[in-house]
Amino acid sequence: MAHSEIHSLALPHVTRLHAYTPGLQPTEKGWVKLNTNECPYPPSPRVAEAIRAETGPDGASLRLYPNPTSQPLRRVVARLHGLTEAQVCIGNGSDDILNLLIRAFVSSDSELGNTVPSYSLYPVLVEIQDGKVTPIEFDRSMKLPLERIAASTAKIFFLTSPNAPTGVAFSNAELEQVLARFQGILVVDEAYGPFADENAVPLLAKYPRLVVVRTLSKAHALAGARLGYALGHPELIDLLDRVRDSYNVNRLSQVAGIAALEDGAYYDGVIARIRATRDACLRDLTQRRGWFTYPSQTNFIFTEPRNARGEAGPAVAKSLYDHLYANKVLVRYFASHALTAPFLRISVGTDAEMAALNSTIDSWQTA
Repeated sequence: MAHSEIHSLALPHVTRLHAYTPGLQPTEKGWVKLNTNECPYPPSPRVAEAIRAETGPDGASLRLYPNPTSQPLRRVVARLHGLTEAQVCIGNGSDDILNLLIRAFVSSDSELGNTVPSYSLYPVLVEIQDGKVTPIEFDRSMKLPLERIAASTAKIFFLTSPNAPTGVAFSNAELEQVLARFQGILVVDEAYGPFADENAVPLLAKYPRLVVVRTLSKAHALAGARLGYALGHPELIDLLDRVRDSYNVNRLSQVAGIAALEDGAYYDGVIARIRATRDACLRDLTQRRGWFTYPSQTNFIFTEPRNARGEAGPAVAKSLYDHLYANKVLVRYFASHALTAPFLRISVGTDAEMAALNSTIDSWQTA
């Protein structure tokens, strides 16, 4: 069967899809990897211990299906946030949770709203569902467009707070202004919530149409385990469970998540260390003449570089990206949006990795 004939059998909207493009994952050693916002430190030692205990010496437990609802992990998440288990849904990464929300609320007749720029996976998931996205654009100030969100006719609205890729956080007072007026489901994607000064979890008690989404990929160093969760009203969580894949989280990830979330002291130290490195990096970038950097409440920094002649813009950002890449320092460049094109997103690494970044920027400016 010819390639064109195979395409003719697919659903028409699938043939028009453009898949999500993740950050580069180099396989060879020697890279300073600051492009995918992974944790620069290992997970709690309890994680490896829990995985070893789960598999046993012969790995026999892997022949059995995992707990279908991740109930023990739900229990731990609920206790962590002072909620009930009926208010928690566990996903194969927070991307799985986002997909479940879209399955439940989005179609060609039921649109999703989201702010732009934001996580570029959102529209991809909607397109897979053959749904419709109505974006609301930020301007350079990155002030939350409260009036436009409140007036949105979308059934569900995704808001990343702190925002990706800028790192700017939105206060609970601002979120309450939206929740008091927006008639749909407001999803606050808190992938970077553990690094922020405030989070939306306390608002769940007052607003049943609020969903908070979290991941264990960033602060908890479990990106490879794929774990995330939703917090919300039991009625909403019930809807997610109706469209959730059975056995969506494997046995090893479930026990890894429990071990991680039960070692709060370890992760408090990791988060404090990352925040300290982030703040030091912000100070370093502020001292570079003419550079603009958004205030970050995440584990990354979004900065607008200037070259030795004081020039800024998309070509300058691309020039620095290429120079860093040539010197095996990976950051992220988002060329497709006018607001993001003059900037680079830099994940917070170890102090040694950030020192390597700074010295490579110096060599670019003096070249």
